[in-house]
Amino acid sequence: MARSATPSFVTELPLKVDSRQERELSARFQAARQLYNACLNEALVRMNLVKNCESFKKAKKLRGGTKKEKQDLFNQARKQYRFSEFDLGSFATATANNSKWIKEKLGAHEKINMGVRAFKAVDKVLFGIAKNVRFKPTSRFKSVESKTNATGITVKFEQTRNPKKFDKKDYRNSITCSARASIEVVWGKLTINPVVDWTNPVLLHGIKSPVKYCRIVWRILNGKRRWYIQLVNEGLPFQKPTNFVKNGTIGLDLNISNVAFVGDEYAGLLPFAEKVPTYEREIKALQQKMQRSMRMHNPDNFEPDFDKQVGNKLVKKKGKVKKGAKKWKRTKSYIKTRGKKAELERRKSAYSKSQNRKLVNDILRHGNRIKTERVSVKGWQKRYGKAISGKSPGFFQAELARKAESAGGKFIKFSTQTTALSQTHLDGSRIKKKLSERVHRDVTGVQPMHRDLFSASAG
Repeated sequence: MARSATPSFVTELPLKVDSRQERELSARFQAARQLYNACLNEALVRMNLVKNCESFKKAKKLRGGTKKEKQDLFNQARKQYRFSEFDLGSFATATANNSKWIKEKLGAHEKINMGVRAFKAVDKVLFGIAKNVRFKPTSRFKSVESKTNATGITVKFEQTRNPKKFDKKDYRNSITCSARASIEVVWGKLTINPVVDWTNPVLLHGIKSPVKYCRIVWRILNGKRRWYIQLVNEGLPFQKPTNFVKNGTIGLDLNISNVAFVGDEYAGLLPFAEKVPTYEREIKALQQKMQRSMRMHNPDNFEPDFDKQVGNKLVKKKGKVKKGAKKWKRTKSYIKTRGKKAELERRKSAYSKSQNRKLVNDILRHGNRIKTERVSVKGWQKRYGKAISGKSPGFFQAELARKAESAGGKFIKFSTQTTALSQTHLDGSRIKKKLSERVHRDVTGVQPMHRDLFSASAG
């Protein structure tokens, strides 16, 4: 059954899970993970057969033919070796039914979805969109979803009755529930109650909207696993009155640590992820502690320490990890320290995303047609590394493009080599300048301005 093409948004609710329910959820996720890995292996086998068949090779070499002829050859190769969503879904169902344990833990829709999920991952490799696929260990398999809200993972609730009319202008005071809904997450014989903040208008909007299907996910917070239910709702997400989108054109210039934008009525130079804690000292101390623990309890996996002459001093250097070292002993203290470091990294990432989303909303208030240069954020990551780890310019750019297009606007990129906005003056002449020169002084004599703001206004 094909999913609806109507717009969707996600409403996430935390789940109240006791020890018995957590054991059952962990067992079901383990069954789903093993089934997914089996489907992934089968999909790789079928993909290799498709790549080596004559129809696929002929389609790859076809130059003068029409697009339909090439597509027919690809479809012929897929059909010959049963490489499709339907076939992998059928394989997943048959594999699960042959295992009594997996058959008991998963429903029909979850089994099919594991096959479809494996097919989509391998299909990207077939057409060069991805380089490889990853088999999932326990720590990386974090979600299971159903196909509809009728069977499998479902949410059942009574519609809330509000005595007042829903008004976005005063959304915090307008929503008062006279009768709070009774909500339950049902997965087979397992029933779990979510935690609902009845004063949150965003959650209430999701509860009132039709549910397409549900997804259960888990995350590690403060060293403990927390479970959530995600309702994939039909329709548009709730929009706060302050986060309106204005029709207009904005020139954008992306930098490592800030973004310059120029709209029809307003311009600004705003920093990425302002006031985000980096936890550099704390993370560095934890990394050193983890390294000491690994060297102390795994001495055979490291080369011996050595002395190195640095200037006039003789410095003692630590030995590198031996090639081929596979068996590692990780103590309880090491695992606890690793969890603390992961929690700090998670907090830093969450703060950064929150601030960058706020920045996106601020820019969209001045226009939804974005024009910017095509820059390589991956190149920045390789060159500057930690300098932009807490800034996330790539996430900001992706989020801005998504929200602008969702609001009926556009996100237009153009080449930096042909335009060179920061080096081109108003009379059309092009004069190179160093990266350290942050002020643009135009040859026409106009007032000097910040280099990034000039590039944004020229875009």
